Amino acid sequence: MNGERQIPNGESSAVPRSEIPHSPFPIRHYLALYAALWRNSIIRELGFKVNFLMWIVVEALWFALQLTFIGVLYLHTDHIGTWTKWQVVALMGTSHLIQQLFTALFLTNLTALSEHIRTGKLDFMLLLPVNTRFLISFRQVDLGGFVNAASALCVIGYALHRLGHTPGLAQCAGFAVLVVVGILIHYSLMLMLSATSFWTVRAQGIVWGYYNLFNIARLPDEAFRGPFKAVFTFVLPMLLVSNVPVKLLVDKLGSPLEILLLVTLAALICVASELVWRTALKRYTSASS
Repeated sequence: MNGERQIPNGESSAVPRSEIPHSPFPIRHYLALYAALWRNSIIRELGFKVNFLMWIVVEALWFALQLTFIGVLYLHTDHIGTWTKWQVVALMGTSHLIQQLFTALFLTNLTALSEHIRTGKLDFMLLLPVNTRFLISFRQVDLGGFVNAASALCVIGYALHRLGHTPGLAQCAGFAVLVVVGILIHYSLMLMLSATSFWTVRAQGIVWGYYNLFNIARLPDEAFRGPFKAVFTFVLPMLLVSNVPVKLLVDKLGSPLEILLLVTLAALICVASELVWRTALKRYTSASS
């Protein structure tokens, strides 16, 4: 939903050093740590039940309002470009699915980075025997996002039913992979924007501004033309993130090159985010010393 969500800010979200599991195998070590972070997130949500339920309802109403808008729009037209009503509904469901999974896994953590820098909490994180980017990225989980993601899956399923289309197993698997790719793109781009906090200290406005651009992904790519479409395809690939998975799911994919483009951009953006993160962290540690 548009606007900044107020996240309960409790120290229960931090993982004390004594709770950080140690293992000779790094992957098992981080899986155990992530499980501990999940437990802390569940405890935090149970302490703020009203906030948890309120935001599920608010997001559900916002999603319903957008679906209603599409219904009204298609009272006056049969197609937007080559997109039918229920194809667009599937697109909106996919966009909402990606947005809510991103919200559940990463949004709270990335928007908090500037506050960690301002308050000096990042110094404490740098001393912990874990990868700092991992801790910054996965420190909290917003469980309400998973509930809203489930509603998005229901909308996608209903849209496919109305289309009279049953995707094959390969299509469903490809759709799931592309949804993950889309989440990685949003994560990497927002991490880079959050990393500007190392220079500006406060960057919440930039981060939330990007989050509000998610609404662009709810529309068919054929609705855009010229420089605007180019920017949101190749620079900030909002249009690709949701359009390509849906095209694969409903047999609307014009060329496999669309998938290749999405995956290639995801790889480039992930590499760029790591370079930006390392540069920002190096600057921070140099300034601290």
